[in-house]
Amino acid sequence: MTALVWAGVGACALAVALAAAVVLVPRAPHVDISRLDPAARPAPRGLSGVAVDAGRLGDQVLRRLGRRQALLGVLERAGVHRSPAQVLGAVVGGAVLGNLLGGVVGGPLGAVVLTPLAPLAVVLTLRVRTTRRRAAFGDQLDDTLRLMSSSMRAGHSVLRALEAVSHEADAPTAEEFSRVLNEVRVGRDLVVALDEVAERMGSEDFSWVAQAVSIHREVGGNLAEVLDRVGITIRDRSQLRRQARALSAEGRVSGVVLLAMPFVLGAGLQLTSPEYMGRLTGSSTGVLMLATAGVLMVVGAVWVRRVVTVRF
Repeated sequence: MTALVWAGVGACALAVALAAAVVLVPRAPHVDISRLDPAARPAPRGLSGVAVDAGRLGDQVLRRLGRRQALLGVLERAGVHRSPAQVLGAVVGGAVLGNLLGGVVGGPLGAVVLTPLAPLAVVLTLRVRTTRRRAAFGDQLDDTLRLMSSSMRAGHSVLRALEAVSHEADAPTAEEFSRVLNEVRVGRDLVVALDEVAERMGSEDFSWVAQAVSIHREVGGNLAEVLDRVGITIRDRSQLRRQARALSAEGRVSGVVLLAMPFVLGAGLQLTSPEYMGRLTGSSTGVLMLATAGVLMVVGAVWVRRVVTVRF
């Protein structure tokens, strides 16, 4: 029985890893030679045809639910180069596999516990990638403004300065500025494209840059000097933000330790004394106590996060 339980846990971990791999692993670009003919229609075969049909079905489901654009926005903010249908397929496949394995290993309770495991893994992965991408964009903003102001002092236009950033900056700044240039080339307004970058990156500092570009287009002036002043303000804000994170580091680490401790202790007791843990998980009272503890841990996690989060 113990070997079966460990096999189920390993299989569920594999399902979660596969679902997360669809989000994390970049897709290699591939264009079939037949697409060079505008009148030709692709004729997928075998597993590729099944994948295409499944992608179309997932896309139709998302459109009918009205969630395709929302999911597409989440993937763009996370920097995931996957279609919403592919992510939906990974989530559904992982949930079905977790349900089957949970039902085989632990019965109805195991199915209920393991079914949301893959969807939660995908959601957490997207959130972590979004947070890291936004943080990287904010850290690169000072160098971005310096590069833009230097380009304009050399006599280049705003678009040429943006192009220089798209070529010389690191990701995700280069990706976002390349997108702005592509949108402007097809006729979109520059200020609107910059505002969308600020919204997508969650950067209030970059919204100031968009406002500076908008004011410069209306009234003129020395945009390079304005960007330098904005850069000084952003550097001061970043210094205060880092100082606040340093002062709240102890509280954040304490919260992580307190949240992880019950799981570590539970896993250790399950390995060393499964009969002792069986008394807790094998009765309705014990399950109710575990559910209550889970709810209290969620409340505590939210509380600790609100306490150690500094906003200014």
